Amino acid sequence: MENLHISLRLKEIAKYISKGSYFADIGSDHAYLPTYVCSKDATAKAIAGEVNQGPFNNAQDIVKTYNLTKQIDVRLGDGLNVLQTDLPDTIVIAGMGGKLIERILTDNLTQTLQVNKLILQPNIDADRLRKWFVEHDYHLTHEEIIEENDHFYEILVAEKVMHENVYDSSIDQAKQIYFGPLLLKKRSAAFLKKWELEKINLKRIINDMKQAKQINELKLNQFKTKLNWIEEVLNNESNN
Repeated sequence: MENLHISLRLKEIAKYISKGSYFADIGSDHAYLPTYVCSKDATAKAIAGEVNQGPFNNAQDIVKTYNLTKQIDVRLGDGLNVLQTDLPDTIVIAGMGGKLIERILTDNLTQTLQVNKLILQPNIDADRLRKWFVEHDYHLTHEEIIEENDHFYEILVAEKVMHENVYDSSIDQAKQIYFGPLLLKKRSAAFLKKWELEKINLKRIINDMKQAKQINELKLNQFKTKLNWIEEVLNNESNN
């Protein structure tokens, strides 16, 4: 059977799913990620969780088409409720906002904290998830940023067991959480392009705020701090 063609974003996420994993893909949509992984790894097993009936039905069809019903269990339900009592070793949540991903993890916190590895791909607000990792004793192990179809996607991998502390004690931790400590070190082309565009956007927001009749000084100062951080990073100045 022809191999499943998936996005660059999902292929990048798949790299962090260990061989032989039992993983849950929450908000799996058409179950493309579990199908791609399990078709390449006969030892992998997956739960494809979907809250909406249409995508749930599509996911079932895809799994049947690729003869993977013994490896992939498609389940209808909200967030981590689809896990029921059998916990996977890895949870993947991709393609949602960071705030929604945070809610999904926190709503079923007892279950979440029993899972060793989290692979998260927020469309926005990745810093919320780095902060969540710190607060819940998950240790960031990998970060990647890719550009696909004019969008930037950050992929965060965290585990319960610490391999090494990726945060640099000589750099403000809040700044590292904002950019991503590993992304900050790599300074890839996609990373620099994203923050160049964000700098332009922040300057526009700050200018608009200054024109307002009532200025929210607290919010304005927060944006100014972030703009300063971005300019420092882009200018490759000291990160202290």
